[in-house]
Formats: sequence, structure tokens, C-alpha cells
Amino acid sequence: MNAVHKHWPFVAALAAAALLGVAHGFETFGHMAPCELCLKAREVYWVALAAGLSGAAGMLYAPRLRPWICAGLALIFASGVALAAYHTGVERHWWPGPAACTGGGGRVTAADLANFLKGSSHPVPQCDRPAFVFLGLSMASWNGVAALILTLGSVWAGRGEPVNGRTAP
Repeated sequence: MNAVHKHWPFVAALAAAALLGVAHGFETFGHMAPCELCLKAREVYWVALAAGLSGAAGMLYAPRLRPWICAGLALIFASGVALAAYHTGVERHWWPGPAACTGGGGRVTAADLANFLKGSSHPVPQCDRPAFVFLGLSMASWNGVAALILTLGSVWAGRGEPVNGRTAP
């Protein structure tokens, strides 16, 4: 069993943290405000980060839990795949997005009000308009690719290592 396979929950937590860092980097340094669906995608990675770290700690005391922990991570990341697919469909106008993504139901923060009073006009990020496209894929689509890879990695890690022709936990 290689180190990535053996320590998958920790690797998954690191990957989730890295993806959150990238998202916050685009927001902070790229000045790309996230839409409602982008914020929901981040929630998936926050849950994966917590589950991965908790799972890694739990495996120190009960290594037999690895298949269950990896199955939980696979479900978390699979929800990220589903959300990314939905967001991509909204961007491509295959189906309508939620009202919050069209400016009809988004949250207004104190900073938004302060900027408004100063005369600044920042448009509400729209879920149906990709903020950034790379190699023909939007950020939502790339998020789906990353979540799919992490889902498959979680399934792979949860299968255990072959021992004498059998799969052991």
C-alpha cells in the first residue's frame, strides 16, 4: 500500500484545503466575487476538510475504519461533482439557476451597503455567467473535474490493499 492510499483521509483534507485556497485566491487577488453556487461549492470542501482531518485522526486509533471514512469522503466529494454539474448547466443555460444567482435573493452584507453608500456599483455575481474560463471549461466545470478525481481517489483508497488475493480493510 503506498503512502497516498494509506493516508488518504489526510491527503483528501490537504486537497480540499488547497482547492479552498485557490478559490479564495481568485476572490482576493483576481477580484472575482463568488456567486451563490460557488459559495455552496466551497461548503463541500469545508466539510471534506473537516471529515478528512477527523478521519485521519480516527484512523490513528482504529485503522479498520478506513473503508468507512473513505466512503464518507467519496459521498462528500460526489456531492461536489453533482453541484458542479448543476452549476455548469446553469452557466450553459441548460436549466435556470436559483433566484439568489440572478440578484433576486442574494444576501447583502454591511460591506455591500457601505460600498453602495460610497457610490460604488458592484454587480451581483451571476451564476449563469462564468467569471473565468480556461481551456474551454469554467471554474465550475474545473471544480467538477477536481471533485470527480477526489471521489474516485476516495473509492480507490477505501477498497483496501490486496492481501493473499483478498481485499483487506
